[in-house]
Amino acid sequence: MSIIHVIEMIIGYARTSTIEQVAGFEAQLKELETAHCEKIFREQVSSVAHRAQLQAALEFVRQGDLLVATKLDRLARSVADLMAIIQALDSKQVGLRVLNLGMDTQTPTGKLMLAVLGGVAQFEREMMLERQREGIAKAKAEGKYRGRKPVSTDKRDRVLQLATSGMTKVQMARELQIGQATVYRILANTAPKPRQNP
Repeated sequence: MSIIHVIEMIIGYARTSTIEQVAGFEAQLKELETAHCEKIFREQVSSVAHRAQLQAALEFVRQGDLLVATKLDRLARSVADLMAIIQALDSKQVGLRVLNLGMDTQTPTGKLMLAVLGGVAQFEREMMLERQREGIAKAKAEGKYRGRKPVSTDKRDRVLQLATSGMTKVQMARELQIGQATVYRILANTAPKPRQNP
């Protein structure tokens, strides 16, 4: 017996890299309209640039909604980025459908594909860390390693300001163009220390 999900609203997201890709952009919009999207967020920016409309779509969706994209590369810049987007959607109980893959995170097959993608993301992360460790070891052996570049005082102060405004750590990292780990580290280092009992 299959579980029927009641979809509150279907929201589309379309993106092309440049304004010259008009035909590709129009094709995406047509596909999203055919998929019954009631609202479509659209932008023409490269995947590495700040995607304001994607952020707006992630903030707009509500529990029971479904976010639709025509292709994975229109939505995410990497597997890790895709997993972060899906995590943000999951936290709001919002589904994701990718039309060209037939992937829908609200179905058992979609959940299986998601698990596979999660495994790939973890593998990529571990390989990256291994290469990083090897690079550091080599640089140390050659006397070239200088360690992590310290975060500027301005950025540290800005993180603390944004934290008090209620902005999430992911949003702060994007706003200041620093890693999420850096944001966590700054906040952890400035958190008040627990009082010691005499």
